[in-house]
Amino acid sequence: MRIGEIAAMVGVSTRAVRHYHHQGLLPEPQRRANGYRHYGLRDAIVLARIRRLTELGLSLDEVRDALADDGGRDLREILVDLDRELAEQEQRIRDRRARLGKLIERAERGELDADSTVSPGTAELLAALNTTEPTSPMGVLEQELFALMDTTGGEQRDQVLAAVLPFVEDPETVARGHELQRRLDELADATPDDPRITPLAEELADNIPAEVSALIGADDAGHSFSTALFDSMGPAQAEVLRRTIRLLAQRPRVEGDVR
Repeated sequence: MRIGEIAAMVGVSTRAVRHYHHQGLLPEPQRRANGYRHYGLRDAIVLARIRRLTELGLSLDEVRDALADDGGRDLREILVDLDRELAEQEQRIRDRRARLGKLIERAERGELDADSTVSPGTAELLAALNTTEPTSPMGVLEQELFALMDTTGGEQRDQVLAAVLPFVEDPETVARGHELQRRLDELADATPDDPRITPLAEELADNIPAEVSALIGADDAGHSFSTALFDSMGPAQAEVLRRTIRLLAQRPRVEGDVR
């Protein structure tokens, strides 16, 4: 058989056959005097095995290991690993579909917005922060930052959520947070020497959980993200946050703190 004939018999492309030659999975037969490769029954059997294994989801490296083991021991281990990976993928798909279902329900109620696709933990936090009273500009920024953290925060995101969620479940704590946001809003057009800055920074620091302050260092105020954040608000508001960061960095650490 020539390459096109064996490829058609097994149901693969001639390009795939050449690739298997290149990868060392299918020995390349000798060329005849006319320059064409000639494939026999044994080549078709091996090629069929390769097709079956790749259709199960094995990588070419795994196929190579499986074909090299006549006893099938490596193949069994590969199949068990593949089955476990597929089970994990199925669970991830079920979880994603469950989230999609909830989002579709929210969309049908007209409650969907640009940040509705955050993780369940962040969604719970945003729902607690977004109470019925009008949201201030600083409150909107806070929610946008939590949504941003959901994507960029990594492990620290989970630590922040674990620390903050118990506090936002308390209506008094949420109300106090809104009051602090309102006072920050009032500084939108103020200068960096405004006398309201220092007391507000102290109150903000006092209202941030120790578990969150443990994630903050003195050099965080100079981080590129912090600089971008400060640039997005008024000079006095930025100064409040700089001083708050410094105060939090100076807070005594207790056993179990992250830093």
